[in-house]
Amino acid sequence: MASAPSFDIVSKVDRQEVDNALHQAEKELTTRFDFRGTGAEIKWAGEDAVAVQAETEDRARAALEVFKEKLVKRSISLKSLDAGEPKPSGKAYKIDCKIIQGIDSDKAKAISKKIRDEGPKGVQAQIQGDQLRVSGKKKDDLQAVIALLKEGDFGIALQFTNYR
Repeated sequence: MASAPSFDIVSKVDRQEVDNALHQAEKELTTRFDFRGTGAEIKWAGEDAVAVQAETEDRARAALEVFKEKLVKRSISLKSLDAGEPKPSGKAYKIDCKIIQGIDSDKAKAISKKIRDEGPKGVQAQIQGDQLRVSGKKKDDLQAVIALLKEGDFGIALQFTNYR
């Protein structure tokens, strides 16, 4: 007998797409007239972190907006970018951004509770590390759960994979 239909809920970001967006933003900061002489730059600051820097707070915010535009053009949800406030760092202002990967346990519990409370009967959600596995008896029930979760806002970008 075939196993019950299931799918996984994940929150992953394609690092190559983020890298491409970062390089596009970097290129735009070097060529745009309003960023000339402001020391605006954007670069990786570790595995899942990006640093935006400029001489003034306004230019740092504007450079961050350029980066956000590039992310959106590359189909990366802005929910997966956690940008801090501009902080003075020496003679410049710096914004630390974090790329959010995976679903933390609190959010996973909230998603699981929403499926249990509002989802169709007979659908279970199991937390597996930084993702959730949802299974049920009918594929229509799983479709209903996906629609339910797309309506809700959990503060992170959700993708639905391994639908079988």
